[in-house]
Amino acid sequence: MHCQDPACVSACIVGALTKDETGSVRYDVTKCIGCRYCMVACPFEIPAYEYDDPITPRVMKCTFCYDIISKQGGVPGCAAICPTEAITFGRRSDLLTVAEKRLRENPGKYIDHVYGEKEAGGTSWLYISSVPFEQVNLPVLDDTLSPRLAETIQHSLFSYLWSPIALFGALGAVMYKANSGEKKPTAGPADRPGGER
Repeated sequence: MHCQDPACVSACIVGALTKDETGSVRYDVTKCIGCRYCMVACPFEIPAYEYDDPITPRVMKCTFCYDIISKQGGVPGCAAICPTEAITFGRRSDLLTVAEKRLRENPGKYIDHVYGEKEAGGTSWLYISSVPFEQVNLPVLDDTLSPRLAETIQHSLFSYLWSPIALFGALGAVMYKANSGEKKPTAGPADRPGGER
């Protein structure tokens, strides 16, 4: 879906997922630690994990044909090959205009809604449909879903290993306090040399 404000990017604690200037959400397998937080965070359930490859598993998702669209005039493979232009490619604002025009010109053909315009804060994939979106496995979402708060908290906790340093520092302080507060046992009369037992 290549969200405008991707939850998967926010959930990734090592920066293996990033959103770039082309609009694509890119995945860097060399940074991935396999935590699968991106799978949990995605409201569309898009990222999938290669469970069949235990040696070098990867998270799989659409790349938006980044290698192609990053070049001048490049179009993703799905849009380039679609003979009916059911899939088109361009700037998001231009595609919204095309979608709204199709809805206006065909009032009985499509549901009067552009899916992805506002869902989860907006996506780079936009859909119009003649059947309810949930029937084509698109979840019903509102436009308030934003990962910014989680991203701020998570990235401040995990960047530069601050949380392990703080955790071990706190544990060290507790252990030091516990050890320095113990009183050494004093010898009683029975323990003194020559005392009665």
